[in-house]
Order: sequence, then C-alpha cells, then structure tokens
Amino acid sequence: MILARFYTLFVKHSFNFTTDSRAISEDCIFFALRGDNFNGNSFALKALEQGAAYAVVDENVGDDERLIQVDDVLTYMQQVAHFHRKCYDIPVLGICGSNGKTTTKNLLFQVLAKKYKTHCTQGNFNNHIGVPITLLKMPQDAEVAIIELGTNNPGEIADLCKIADPNYGLITNIGKEHLEGFGTLEAVAKEESELYHHLLQNNGTAFINTDDEWLTRMSRGLEHKVNFTKTACEIKSLVPTIAFTYKSVDFTSPLMGDYNLDNILTAVAIGEHLDVGLKSIRDGIAEYQPDNNRSQLVQKESNTILLDAYNANPSSMQVAISNFAKMPQDQKVLILGDMFEMGPTANQEHDELLQWCMQFNFTKIYTLGDHFAAVSENTGISTPADMEELGSHIKSVDYQNTAFLIKGSRGMKMERVLDYL
Repeated sequence: MILARFYTLFVKHSFNFTTDSRAISEDCIFFALRGDNFNGNSFALKALEQGAAYAVVDENVGDDERLIQVDDVLTYMQQVAHFHRKCYDIPVLGICGSNGKTTTKNLLFQVLAKKYKTHCTQGNFNNHIGVPITLLKMPQDAEVAIIELGTNNPGEIADLCKIADPNYGLITNIGKEHLEGFGTLEAVAKEESELYHHLLQNNGTAFINTDDEWLTRMSRGLEHKVNFTKTACEIKSLVPTIAFTYKSVDFTSPLMGDYNLDNILTAVAIGEHLDVGLKSIRDGIAEYQPDNNRSQLVQKESNTILLDAYNANPSSMQVAISNFAKMPQDQKVLILGDMFEMGPTANQEHDELLQWCMQFNFTKIYTLGDHFAAVSENTGISTPADMEELGSHIKSVDYQNTAFLIKGSRGMKMERVLDYL
C-alpha cells in the first residue's frame, strides 16, 4: 500500500496501533513484526478477530481485505514513523552517547515540559523498533520531541537518524560501551558521531559539552552548535547530592557526581536555548527523582546505598566509583556485577577495573559474575558463585553508617542485593 494512503488510515484510526498481539484494542492497527523467537504474522488473523481494524503483514496469511501485505513489516513501520515525524515542524532532539542518555532525557523532559507539550522516549525504546514506536506515539499537539538513540553495532545511529530526522542533537559522552560490537573506543566515537553528521547535513543544531575532549574534537566541523561548560557555574556540592549556582540561580538535584552534573548542565543549556525560563529550568531539575535503578539513593537505617544497577561498562563504572569514593562516610563498600557485551577483552576490562579500584582503599569490595570470577585471583577479591552466596557474605558483617555502591549490567539484576542490606 502506498505510504501516504496508509498514513490516511493511520490518522483515521486516531494513531491507535500496537506491535503486541496481546494488547489488541478496538479499531487499532496491528504491525505483525517478526523476531528471532516470534512471528507476528501468525497472530494477524486473531488480531483482526479481537477488534483490530487492520493488520500489516509480510507473509500471505489469508485473503481478509483488512490484511495489508508489505515487503517487510519493520521497514514499513519505520517508513510510516518517518512520514509521521515529517508532519511536525517542531524541535526534535536526538540523544545518543555511551552513558547517561536516559538520565539526560528524563532531566530534559522535566525542564522542557515546564513550557512545552513534550513527547519523549519511554523506557529503553531506543533501537530500530523502539524509535519508530516512539515517533508513532507522538501526539498531534506535541511541541517538542526528545528521542533517545541507542546502538550496539556500527551503522545503527545513522539508520535511526534517518527515521527520526532530529533537527537538534547531543552526544552525552564517548566511553567503552558495547565493545563486543565496536571493538575500540575510536569505533564507538565514529558510530556516535553519525548524529553530528546528520545535523551537519540537515542544518541542525548540536549541543556540545566542551569539558569533554572527545566531543569538542568531534564537533569542530559543525556549523550550528551551542557550547556549555562546568566552568560557567559555581559548584557547591557533588556528593551525596548536587548543588550549584548558575547565573545567580541556585540549583539542587538528588543526583550525585560530576557525571550527573554534566547531564544536568545539558538540560540547562537546551532549556535556555529553547527559551525556558531559568527558574523554571531550576524547578524542573529539582523535581527529577531518579528511579528504575539509575543513580537512586536508598536509605536503610544508618546505611546509605547508591543503587546504579541499570547498566554498566568500564567508563560508567569508573565515573560512578570515583564519585562514590568522595562520599562522606568512613566506611564505603563496593558491590559490583559483571559488565556485559565487552567482547574478547572482557576479562581484561574486569581485571583492570578491579586493579584501578584498589587506589581508593574501600572498606570492602564484593563482586559477582563469571568475568569477575575469572580475574579474582589477580586481585585477592573472592567472587561468590551466585547472588544467594553473595548475600550471605554481606549479611555476615554488621554494617553501620556505611555507604554502598551497587552497580552492574542490567542482566546481572544487581538490585537484588538490596534484600541483603
């Protein structure tokens, strides 16, 4: 079906769609996606029986006139999403980078929502499926859109930029992410820089943290950019919470660490550029409460726990640990889980991280996971076989007035440690 004609149907049915056959609603459009372990085409007829107005398929599953057969459902959905995005003459902000994308996105939402009807990525919908879904859910009255762009392999940022067509953009930082797919830090930088390339080719504007040497160097050829830096503010506190003064306005945030200050200053710079008042920006920053295992401060009796267990790579580990070392408590305990998608250098990366941690003289370091277990002999740090054994080790010590940092890749589910503290 011609894209423009399908879009007319999409509008007629109030932009009501789903990719989940378990979530069919009356008069929706069902996109029958295929994956490694599922085939949405198999559920297309059932979706129609349950009330869907149309089902978009890429296999011959019947002769019902409500079946719309295309060459590839995912590609078609991406094309529809791009068509939908081009109907909006609004700021569409693309966010990519190795660390801090979601925190920055959430801070930005709090800030921009003070003035605009703001639409943003929900959860981690930042890949080749999540980005078109996010765009297709953009309401007609949206005044600003914040689209998170994720990547695991070369070429993905460029593809997502073609779909979302951001006219504003930022890269949070360059770090050792997904080395299994990229191999080197330089390859990571090349991949993330595709956002800058898109903005350059499409007369867009980039926001550059000039405290970051990678970003400063990568952005030299951009025609339209807004620079910002920590030196423009007076920093009062970074741990256990952030406080600073910028242009005579006092800012506070329950977040901690200079890496989160970078995320906050990004939101301040973009808010200012889009004419959100500085006091409204201040209020938006203060109102953001970290959740979902991202930089959460949890108090358990006399102990303070920094739960940062949503994701981890060597770069994010180092910034989190170095800031944690500045916590005021005399006793500080690290509880670290494996970092995933590190490729052939995984054990080396885990070994180097633990060796680097030794400089801080933490009260105790606990680790969990196969990679940490493989290098534990080099560090003198034992790695329990499973979470239950780790919990037993922790509970065997009566920790009081102690600060804990819990961090690891999402697949490690390190938030389970809270049950033993």
